[in-house]
Order: sequence, then structure tokens, then C-alpha cells
Amino acid sequence: MRDYWLSRFFFEMQQPAVRERYAADPQGVMDGYRIKPEVQTAIRANDVGALSALTNPYLLRFYFGYVGMPEAEFLSRIRATGPGKTAAEVVHG
Repeated sequence: MRDYWLSRFFFEMQQPAVRERYAADPQGVMDGYRIKPEVQTAIRANDVGALSALTNPYLLRFYFGYVGMPEAEFLSRIRATGPGKTAAEVVHG
């Protein structure tokens, strides 16, 4: 199941003004998007696997590129996620 607020956050992170606000106050920006605490934890942990079950792959890739994750590492983490996991299994183990 996709998470609307996470997807909206990643989508709007494409705007320089949102990235600037996020750089200054990541928690405040995430709170403004009503991102669930467990999803915020996954964002802070750069947990590609958990987040991949909750949002569009394009938006996910953009976000991790923005935070500086090398493409090879991002792809490795995506591949490690494995097919068929639900969002609850990925986020909650």
C-alpha cells in the first residue's frame, strides 16, 4: 500500500525551497507532511527497503539521490528488498 504523505513529501522534495527547509529542519518538514513515526524512522535510517514498499520508485530514487546515496548502493538495497513483501512486513520486520 502506498503512503500518500510519504509520496507527497518525496514529490515536493524536488522543489528547491522544500529541500532548503528540509536541510534546516528535517523533523519539522516531515511533521508538516504527517509522515508516520515509523516511516520517519525509515527515512532517517535511509531504509530503502522499507520505503520502497510505500512510494513510487521514481520518487524514492530521486530522494536518495538528493541525500547523497550512490546509485550503486541504492540499487543494491532495492535488490535486497526482494519481491512480494508487503509494506507492513518491510516497515515492521
